[in-house]
Amino acid sequence: MIRHLPQIAAALLCGTLFGFGLSLSGMLDPARVQGFLDPFGAWDPSLIFVLGGAVAIAMAGMVLVHYMAHPVLADTFQIPTNRTIDRPLLVGSGLFGIGWGLGGFCPGPALSALSFGSSTVLVFVLAMLVGMIVHDRFLVGRL
Repeated sequence: MIRHLPQIAAALLCGTLFGFGLSLSGMLDPARVQGFLDPFGAWDPSLIFVLGGAVAIAMAGMVLVHYMAHPVLADTFQIPTNRTIDRPLLVGSGLFGIGWGLGGFCPGPALSALSFGSSTVLVFVLAMLVGMIVHDRFLVGRL
């Protein structure tokens, strides 16, 4: 446990910063997210700046990977190697997008929004967890 304390502290700090950023950007407001996802209705383009900032930071991180021998708090980088666009990827992406559009949440903001105590968010998170369990128990390898 003590050996992993730096990793745990870094994860807590990153998670807290991520949750704060989600709250500050408006990603915890399902109506705002749904407004962003509705370009033919009452479109709210403000979240494009959130998306742009996230992509820029991710790109900078991926560039840094090439200049580092290993991560600061781990022995190796965990970079996906599968580049195949297959049926499970397309089905999962579609389901994610449908859930995001209907519910106004994706997993990170939904977990952060639990702190508001809203029954709507609780139902969304429970449905998300049930979906994850169903996927892992019954669908892995069958799509």
